[in-house]
Amino acid sequence: MTILLLLQYTIVTMLVLWLGAALLQRLQLSLAKSPGLGGHLRWAKRIAGIIRGYSYSEKQWLSIDGAPTHIVEKRKNAFLALSQTLREKSPNSLADTAQAKKMLSDLQLTSRYRVPFQFREVIEKNLMTGSFYKETHGVWLTDLDGQTFIDVSGSYGVNLFGQDFYKNCIREGSETVQALGPQLGGYHPCVLDNARRITELSGMDEVTFHMSGTEAVMQAVRVARYHTRRNKIVRFTSAYHGWWDDVQPGPGNPMPPSPDTLTLRDMHQNTLRVLRRRRDIACVLINPIQAMHPNRAAPTDSMLVDGSRQAHYDREAYTAWLKEVREVCTERGIVLIFDEVFMGFRLAKGGAQEYFGIRADMATYGKTLGGGLPIGVLCGQAELMKRFRDNSPADLCFSRGTFNAHPYVMGAMNSFLKQLDRPEINTLYDNLDQVWSARKKQLNARLKEENIPLRMEAMSTVWTVIYDVPSRYNWMLQYYLRKHGIALSWVGTGRLIFNLGFSDTDFEEFSQRFVNAAKELQEQGWWWISAEQTNKNIKRSVALELLKARLK
Repeated sequence: MTILLLLQYTIVTMLVLWLGAALLQRLQLSLAKSPGLGGHLRWAKRIAGIIRGYSYSEKQWLSIDGAPTHIVEKRKNAFLALSQTLREKSPNSLADTAQAKKMLSDLQLTSRYRVPFQFREVIEKNLMTGSFYKETHGVWLTDLDGQTFIDVSGSYGVNLFGQDFYKNCIREGSETVQALGPQLGGYHPCVLDNARRITELSGMDEVTFHMSGTEAVMQAVRVARYHTRRNKIVRFTSAYHGWWDDVQPGPGNPMPPSPDTLTLRDMHQNTLRVLRRRRDIACVLINPIQAMHPNRAAPTDSMLVDGSRQAHYDREAYTAWLKEVREVCTERGIVLIFDEVFMGFRLAKGGAQEYFGIRADMATYGKTLGGGLPIGVLCGQAELMKRFRDNSPADLCFSRGTFNAHPYVMGAMNSFLKQLDRPEINTLYDNLDQVWSARKKQLNARLKEENIPLRMEAMSTVWTVIYDVPSRYNWMLQYYLRKHGIALSWVGTGRLIFNLGFSDTDFEEFSQRFVNAAKELQEQGWWWISAEQTNKNIKRSVALELLKARLK
């Protein structure tokens, strides 16, 4: 009987200890999550699912902020004039865009999410922007009607050195590989040179080539899990690593958040505590652009319902954070992965690793590295890149892609990598921070001098417009910028991506056009606000609208 009681006591004690450890682990994980919806993805999906669409009528549309009659009339006249101007300037570009929209699902998505959804119906009827261009030159885009625009769309991050640079890369690369043509399975000799140059730049031992940045990140996570024999991956709140299920959980993904993906708080000690105490974490993913808005989603005009957009870049603080993450990953045998698909080679010739002075275990690249053609690259230490086990021949980490290391992509990449060694490119990198920091200060000073309630926040050549006015119509700026010949990507003023080919003259032209567009927006009543209007009040009224729409 004594032995039985002792056994029962031991079992109960072990169960209590196990439950206690599990509860402690759960508590630590909860404390490491960002307090907003970005840190609680299941709740974010639930709330996204209950939001019902509604649209402001044309009458509401112009006075949703309670503007007086004379302001509403001014806005109405300005809106009609803006609509007419955009139509008259680019009829062919708009006509092709309208036809293509019926067949291109991507275009349907991007056109619908340029503005807050309540304003969408009136915008789609009246303010259209073209998505077709016929040529580029320098920092300029030309549409089908001959209208020219200063390009700060950045080709989603590809355009680092200017369009002419990439046209040359593609032309030179095609000439390099044309004798071989699109032969797949083997390699063109330039692949050897590419591998050598990329390993030198990244400080890694080996590379694998892919057709997109998403694929490169998938492979990085896959081999990290393979070698650590752990399943959990850590990403940070709102960081983007491609659109596959494990690293893009929450709204936008039809699948529920994976239990093997932990979304933790950036720049927080509770996150480090989780990393130190868990034994099931395979890797940590870092996207350096999050330094600009830790724990916040990338800014887009579709979410610009008021003037509370925030962004702030503190290089020193983010560097200190990365050093702490590096230390704990080394301590715990966790693979540290820098996802440099977007920012790679934009911050420094050696990428974010060089810029922040942190050595990752693996790094992914894409976009600009392809010399203008589609690319994804994974670089890593030899022990992590190996995809088989010598003592277990059936235990593989398989991945392949038909077009990996495509000769024409490799040729354009080879041209890109060779041009990185040119003295003039090195000079651009040497002066990068000074030049773009000075340009940001220059434009911000000018905006302040003109009493325009805007300012720029920047991380090198990636800029965000910050609005210092609690307006319901801040997102209208993108259309005035279009009128004044500035081309943005579909996220509007959330991302202005400059290329290093901008001369002082080009930047001065951009600044003048930007200021003129903002002044026109201001003069035409879109920034009128009542004395009691605040960002908090706007959010409260929008929340009430959402509730009413749901109840209906």
